[in-house]
Amino acid sequence: MKIQTSFTNCMGCDLPIIMAPMFLVSNIAMVVAGSEHGIIGSFPALNARPVDTLRDWLQEIQNRTNKPYAVNLVVHRSNPYYAQQLKICLEKKVPMIIASLGDPAEVIREAHQIGTKVFCDVVNLEHAQKAVSKGADGLIAVASGAGGHAGNISPFVLIPYLLQYVSVPILAAGGIGNGATLAAALALGSSGVSMGTRFIASQECGVTEDYKNAIVHSGPEDIVTTYKLDGVPANVIHTPYVKKIGTELNWMERWLLHHRQFRAWILRLRAWKSFKMLQQAIEKPTWKQVWGAGQTVGIIQEIAPIPSIIAQIQQEYIAAIQQLPHNLL
Repeated sequence: MKIQTSFTNCMGCDLPIIMAPMFLVSNIAMVVAGSEHGIIGSFPALNARPVDTLRDWLQEIQNRTNKPYAVNLVVHRSNPYYAQQLKICLEKKVPMIIASLGDPAEVIREAHQIGTKVFCDVVNLEHAQKAVSKGADGLIAVASGAGGHAGNISPFVLIPYLLQYVSVPILAAGGIGNGATLAAALALGSSGVSMGTRFIASQECGVTEDYKNAIVHSGPEDIVTTYKLDGVPANVIHTPYVKKIGTELNWMERWLLHHRQFRAWILRLRAWKSFKMLQQAIEKPTWKQVWGAGQTVGIIQEIAPIPSIIAQIQQEYIAAIQQLPHNLL
């Protein structure tokens, strides 16, 4: 089965779905399984550590699949490895780059010279128009309800709102976790979707079973927004540890974040402080449980292989389309 949109035409994939790049979660096995079964597998460049390991990751992915995939680059100054990561992605001719948290101009300029597509994460119209003005091939509209870093506008508003002002393909992110929500996103005018949380509860994902089970057994009410990770609002499961440490920065950090000359410094400091805690929470049992997730936890019922998840999404999409009141057309 194929679902043809401007995004699938652009990227040469069968289904208009990106497996969202998830910090410390996405791995090679997930990317390959996703791309081999018709979607765009992706991972954050920051997951390959040390930075030279990124070249090895890309080579292994290319050895295991000839289908398109994507790499997420944090282009903000808070990422000290950005220049090296971009160089390696260009060297390995990555098919698609997802640019986030910064000015994508250099990425777009360099990527387009070798035919790489660049989609930019955006949370509002200002970000969207800036990305398009720089030459972005498309946008990923990160709406409320997304896991990890998220916007605060409903996807039911954000997608049609952006489409009034930009003409590039837009992918919906936030609240997309099954075939019915895929159909809803396409009905809004999006060219595809970015799904993350659904693929955490997969057999290929390397996080702890506790994390996966928390995805399956949580509801949307269990998702809270925290600033404690890297200073940027992120959605996580409201575990006992998150309740204990709270979700707000202290007054000094808030003050620093509001001053441009200090912002990059404080973001880098927060990222450094949270890295080990997140890594332990994801990779081994610990009482410091900080698990990124979106509100779609409420519609995830099981842990399954990625090929089965993709097949189920296809079946749910067909069922959702068939349930529409066609007699009104």
